[in-house]
Amino acid sequence: MSRHDISPDRIAETIAWRHHLHAHPELAFEERETSAFIAAKLAEWGVNVKGGYGGTGLVGTLSRGTSPRTIAIRADMDALPIVEASGVAYASKTAGKMHACGHDGHVSMLLAAARQASEMEFDGTVHFLFQPAEEAEGGARAMVADGLFRDFPTDAVYALHNWPALDVGTCVARDDAMMAAFGVFEIRVTGRGAHGAMPHEGADPLVAAAQIVTALQTIASRNVSPLDAAVLSVTQIHGGDAWNVIPQEAIIRGTTRWFAKDVGDILEKRMRTLVEAVAEGLGCSADLDYQRRYPATINDAASAAFARSVAAQDGALVVVDAAPSMAAEDFAFMLEERPGCYIWLGARRDGSNPGLHSPHYDFNDAIIAQGVDLWTRLIASSLGR
Repeated sequence: MSRHDISPDRIAETIAWRHHLHAHPELAFEERETSAFIAAKLAEWGVNVKGGYGGTGLVGTLSRGTSPRTIAIRADMDALPIVEASGVAYASKTAGKMHACGHDGHVSMLLAAARQASEMEFDGTVHFLFQPAEEAEGGARAMVADGLFRDFPTDAVYALHNWPALDVGTCVARDDAMMAAFGVFEIRVTGRGAHGAMPHEGADPLVAAAQIVTALQTIASRNVSPLDAAVLSVTQIHGGDAWNVIPQEAIIRGTTRWFAKDVGDILEKRMRTLVEAVAEGLGCSADLDYQRRYPATINDAASAAFARSVAAQDGALVVVDAAPSMAAEDFAFMLEERPGCYIWLGARRDGSNPGLHSPHYDFNDAIIAQGVDLWTRLIASSLGR
């Protein structure tokens, strides 16, 4: 099969799409304009489009020939509730919302790959998955629950994320864990309020909260094996409104991360024990609301090996190794249903290189052609005649 390179004019057009999407960010499950933009483009190229998966999610399908072989490629669409400070000419036009993770770039690259594929010869089916709500709200889980793989069965599913910590021209596709599982928690500590000058007349929830935060730090260091990865981070403490009043209540919030299921179980079990015991020992009570949000993102080894081989074809990308990230990714829900691979595509900038979720971040347009080429070669290698 001949290689289908993307022309400079199409690269420029893809960048223009990216800048348009960047200027019009939409948060989780609100990606209606983004979804409509995608559907219109796909329809122009004769790609069959079906929406309604995970609310705003949609699937574009192209079939050629008679082979039952099928692959799926996913791009996430949602933005973040961040005030943009990038200073780019195409900055967000919606206050308090920003594409601070590069999903605008992911969508644009997959759109361009769909257009390339619409002009290719292959034997089989490719599904282009445009997913809502990757950022902590589980859009992948919602798409699966709405019958994604029932309606669009596939042999393997792939996704990529731009990765500013890696050099442009490199990629990572590990045989196993790529991203951690994650949970969130809220601890409500209830005591008995009192005048700040007479603390003996109350039960101080702030003191209890401080002790709970300290106690929680022992879980990863003393209850989890040093050979296993575990993170427990308290990220918020709220309580009190006046200088001289001990409040009745304090709130603690944070996140947990792990890979092995038994480690996730230890984190939750020990949190429940410590939170209740410490609060009771200080005359207070505490309720823990603990939610496991995403499982770990675990690549299928065969799919990862295939992705690495495709990435390295003709020296297009340099495949490197890297440790997994303790950040999380809801593509994990798709990988629980079908074999597949999650790929990091190097996106480091020279000089200032803001990280993902920074208000100063902007997707690196220098990797657009590489991303489109990777997806196009993946389709060709998977479904070539």
